[in-house]
Amino acid sequence: MPLATLLAALVSGGLIGLILAGLGAGGSILMTPLLIYVVGVGSAHAAVGTSAVAVTLNALVSLVGHARAGTVKWRCAGVFAVSGVIGAAIGAEVGKALDGRHLLLLFGLLMIGVGLAMLRPRRGEERADVRLTRTSAAHLLPRLIPIGFGTGLLAGFFGIGGGFLIVPGLIAATAMPMRNAAGTSLVVVAALGATTATSYAVSGLVAWPLVAVLVIGGLGGAALGLAGARHLAARRGLVERGFALLVIAVGIYVAVTR
Repeated sequence: MPLATLLAALVSGGLIGLILAGLGAGGSILMTPLLIYVVGVGSAHAAVGTSAVAVTLNALVSLVGHARAGTVKWRCAGVFAVSGVIGAAIGAEVGKALDGRHLLLLFGLLMIGVGLAMLRPRRGEERADVRLTRTSAAHLLPRLIPIGFGTGLLAGFFGIGGGFLIVPGLIAATAMPMRNAAGTSLVVVAALGATTATSYAVSGLVAWPLVAVLVIGGLGGAALGLAGARHLAARRGLVERGFALLVIAVGIYVAVTR
């Protein structure tokens, strides 16, 4: 692997690990463009498959810190993940059958849409004590299951962890605070990413040497993200708006230059 490619992959993995640990979402939507335009992966499908593996492993690394901090709502994550895995398995098969240029166009348009949605202010009262129990199941399951399936479908199709969809989906379904949604989303990101990664790996569409470098970079990024998460809490709105604008800009670039 050329030194320039190695360094580009390390930096890209570090950036994704930083975002996943700090925000719990958004890292995966940038991974595929980074692999294509920064690292230099020539095939859109290989970039998607490699991205899925790297994001899954980086999400697991970040999840350890959130689990220790007690921010994960495990039962909600489990239901959301199971529904999402079914959707991701279907989406991955459809995505592999699509032409690479068309896949990138749709990916760019999705990024623009997600970025615009992230700029919208959140409404509703937060429920830090929300739990999935026999009593609350009748209210929570009809929300968690369809939102989880739809998120998984998109995640599998585009080869992404889907955290940028999972976090607002969890909030919409349960009204849990952002900090809990960020930690809980990593369980789902790992499950959906693993489903998509398995599908692409079976088809030989994963660059394994790159995965190793991306994960090494992700370890460093995750450590920085976890360390800075509390400091960013007071300025989270500003950080999220800045990230949303970045996602929109990258989406426009991907759609135009595909």
